[in-house]
Amino acid sequence: MPAVSKGDGMRGLAVFISDIRNCKSKEAEIKRINKELANIRSKFKGDKALDGYSKKKYVCKLLFIFLLGHDIDFGHMEAVNLLSSNKYTEKQIGYLFISVLVNSNSELIRLINNAIKNDLASRNPTFMCLALHCIANVGSREMGEAFAADIPRILVAGDSMDSVKQSAALCLLRLYKASPDLVPMGEWTARVVHLLNDQHMGVVTAAVSLITCLCKKNPDDFKTCVSLAVSRLSRIVSSASTDLQDYTYYFVPAPWLSVKLLRLLQCYPPPEDAAVKGRLVECLETVLNKAQEPPKSKKVQHSNAKNAILFETISLIIHYDSEPNLLVRACNQLGQFLQHRETNLRYLALESMCTLASSEFSHEAVKTHIETVINALKTERDVSVRQRAVDLLYAMCDRSNAPQIVAEMLSYLETADYSIREEIVLKVAILAEKYAVDYTWYVDTILNLIRIAGDYVSEEVWYRVIQIVINRDDVQGYAAKTVFEALQAPACHENLVKVGGYILGEFGNLIAGDPRSSPLIQFHLLHSKFHLCSVPTRALLLSTYIKFVNLFPEVKPTIQDVLRSDSQLRNADVELQQRAVEYLRLSTVASTDILATVLEEMPPFPERESSILAKLKKKKGPGTVTDLEDTKRDRSVDVNGGPEPAPASTSAVSTPSPSADLLGLGAAPTAPAGPPPSSGGSGLLVDVFSDSASVVAPLAPGSEDNFARFVCKNNGVLFENQLLQIGLKSEFRQNLGRMFIFYGNKTSTQFLNFTPTLICSDDLQPNLNLQTKPVDPTVEGGAQVQQVVNIECVSDFTEAPVLNIQFRYGGTFQNVSVQLPITLNKFFQPTEMASQDFFQRWKQLSNPQQEVQNIFKAKHPMDTEVTKAKIIGFGSALLEEVDPNPANFVGAGIIHTKTTQIGCLLRLEPNLQAQMYRLTLRTSKEAVSQRLCELLSAQF
Repeated sequence: MPAVSKGDGMRGLAVFISDIRNCKSKEAEIKRINKELANIRSKFKGDKALDGYSKKKYVCKLLFIFLLGHDIDFGHMEAVNLLSSNKYTEKQIGYLFISVLVNSNSELIRLINNAIKNDLASRNPTFMCLALHCIANVGSREMGEAFAADIPRILVAGDSMDSVKQSAALCLLRLYKASPDLVPMGEWTARVVHLLNDQHMGVVTAAVSLITCLCKKNPDDFKTCVSLAVSRLSRIVSSASTDLQDYTYYFVPAPWLSVKLLRLLQCYPPPEDAAVKGRLVECLETVLNKAQEPPKSKKVQHSNAKNAILFETISLIIHYDSEPNLLVRACNQLGQFLQHRETNLRYLALESMCTLASSEFSHEAVKTHIETVINALKTERDVSVRQRAVDLLYAMCDRSNAPQIVAEMLSYLETADYSIREEIVLKVAILAEKYAVDYTWYVDTILNLIRIAGDYVSEEVWYRVIQIVINRDDVQGYAAKTVFEALQAPACHENLVKVGGYILGEFGNLIAGDPRSSPLIQFHLLHSKFHLCSVPTRALLLSTYIKFVNLFPEVKPTIQDVLRSDSQLRNADVELQQRAVEYLRLSTVASTDILATVLEEMPPFPERESSILAKLKKKKGPGTVTDLEDTKRDRSVDVNGGPEPAPASTSAVSTPSPSADLLGLGAAPTAPAGPPPSSGGSGLLVDVFSDSASVVAPLAPGSEDNFARFVCKNNGVLFENQLLQIGLKSEFRQNLGRMFIFYGNKTSTQFLNFTPTLICSDDLQPNLNLQTKPVDPTVEGGAQVQQVVNIECVSDFTEAPVLNIQFRYGGTFQNVSVQLPITLNKFFQPTEMASQDFFQRWKQLSNPQQEVQNIFKAKHPMDTEVTKAKIIGFGSALLEEVDPNPANFVGAGIIHTKTTQIGCLLRLEPNLQAQMYRLTLRTSKEAVSQRLCELLSAQF
């Protein structure tokens, strides 16, 4: 910018500011300002024309008065006149006044726009920058309409100065954010991408910000930016701090640009070009390596810049979720931050590890830090860090560590901050059921939860206990005994009384044989809590009493006395009064058989979708498909779904509440999604205005690679573009499975006529049964919908079904097809074998038709732990110390179909020197051996 000459000091302004500062009171300040306003008004209205310097000085004073909080209702025209000046300082003050004081509805906008057009056409870079800054600062729709077409031309013009390009990019970004519809896409979009190769780092930084915003709505127009961004990032990451001296911040080269480039890459899936992907992986590895180097400065600015790049790198690694080695390294790097003295770093590390825990590749690495996370939960001073520690414990929980994690959460719950107690209660309830091997432990855990934090136990949680107890015969007696003992405490939470009343009303007879829990003792124990409870709980207890009349005839007179009392029959609450009257009458006139029929034991609850998990997600805020962090690696989860029970009533036919299975795995069988598009020419008349495409779209690019990644894992992102994200989580047991498909709208615009369809070929249809139900045809911007698919494997198969999604976005018809990763190995059940049994069975499957062998080159690093994880993820049991060569891997399992069971043995022999594998599979069916060999070979 031009230097300000000594004569531009505006001494009058300096004196006025000094006078204001020296005022002793508010009244004195107002008096001085009013005097100055009168003077300025007289100067503007005087006969003598003011020169540019005087106008600038008086406009500056008005601007200062406005910034002090006083209204300014004149001087706007004088500021507009300053825009026509050829002096930089006068033009600058004019633009500054307009940016601050002129609103978008002003009558002067047309004059201002004319002045801006003149400056943009002047080719004077200083004046052009001032005009662009003003457009961005005002950012009104009127200015957008006037200049949205001109600014892109300035941005990509070959003769534009670097400073002008930088200002134009940021100005266009501001207009696009304010009014996206005003910025036309055209030839300039391809040229703006090449600004990433510009020599001026400021231009590149501004361009990256613009492209990142534009590509979210128009991904195809900017997809070429990926290779250029990788190239630029590679040059920055590999450069020394002395190479980019002007853009090096405390020995870190271009940290802001690096972060912006990494964020831009997160807008797209992994590069398809192997060379580009290899260069990007090299960049990410370099950043991780630099994080291990000793710091070049002790200043906090150095560590902040270095860590900003590191965390954005880890975010990109998590986004791709395709590089096992990088994911594990990222996890180990974050683990070092868990004990860092800086609170913000500990917070960010915990937050990032929550996402890493949902990846198949890094879940085990995350689990190694469990003790550190538990210690953070106990010792952290900052509540937000403790909350992230709870989130991470929840995310890393699986069947192997569930008792430990649940116990630690319960222990922390006693001293936890009130703001996060309800969330912890929900998580404990979900984990306790999801990983309950022994349901007596589950009952103990939930009752302990009610004891510790009863006020925060929502209805969904205690409903769920009752569902499980009713649905499982093996735990009913234990539950009755446990709640009876818990109710003997002098002070019981009301939720415990509800659980106790319901369970004893249904199963109190199972413990009535013990003199210490006789029917009369059970009744007196419950009735001692009656007067301390709210009306809904009293209503439930009255229903329990009438159940006792049926279960224990000997307590009938005692209960009738209670029902007959004035406090019940004349209760001010209509519900309690009605129950007392009806129950008393029922116990008096009904015969034993009628009473037994009306008050028979509640039937098992049908399976429904989850409400507790939904409650937790709602509490955490709207999510994307990354909500799949709830899914873990366990291939089988015990399901005891059901709607929440209504309080025990006189009717055997109850109306269940809409609560549901904690895991959402209990959805009842549903109707098919609809017939696949018919083949052939059965219908010659076609509705040309229909949204339904007559031809299913070909498979989306990259879908085959994503399909292969799901062979050894059950959850993750299956497909992603700039509009739609498709995530999966699935569970399989024997020949049955259930898959949850999550459709995420990544835009701010509705998807209309949203129709996903499952398509099975003629060969696949007899061998695989798929049932699902339609989803809501409208998907709101930023929202996510879920579809449940019930799967049955009838016989072995080789093909995979196709998921076709059709919808309208912004008036444009979209048609996407991906392969759904339902493969034969998903119906594997692992089988443990001793060495002798394995080789005996191996010899029995020695016919040439039963063995398939494949020798192939390793496509990924030959890492032992990764190989083990993939074999286990494939579905077979990994048999240790079976093969004489300890470097080999041996597995065994059974493929379950509806018609038959097929035993399978596998042997994987790695050759580290040659970087080769030999995979041998033996099954009782040749086609199965061939298919399993194809699927597993592609994983190494």
